[in-house]
Amino acid sequence: QVQLVESGGGLVQAGGSLRLSCAASGLSFSTYAMGWFRQTPGLEREFVAAISWSGISTDYADSVKGRFSISRSNAKNTVYLQMNSLKPEDTAVYRCAAAVRVLEWPVGRWDFGSWGQGTQVTVSS
Repeated sequence: QVQLVESGGGLVQAGGSLRLSCAASGLSFSTYAMGWFRQTPGLEREFVAAISWSGISTDYADSVKGRFSISRSNAKNTVYLQMNSLKPEDTAVYRCAAAVRVLEWPVGRWDFGSWGQGTQVTVSS
């Protein structure tokens, strides 16, 4: 059974930074692309970033390019999201996800099949 557990969320002032982590188990982590998404009540889930199984390739939403950085440690079965220059509009529940198929890249926004519960990020102005 795939389990994804996010951590690192919290309350931060605008302009600040946070680093999210997502620990994975129950899958061959190094063969799956991973992604981060965020959701605000009343709005659709929004893609944030994704990283290939090798970690060589990444993809970002336009709204976070230049501010957020996704990385992974296949040795630790963990994917990270470094968030800098945070804005109030970044406030959301952030969830990590694993791609549906192994060794696939790029991954479509709808091709993530396992999800964590999420961690709350709140950015105050």
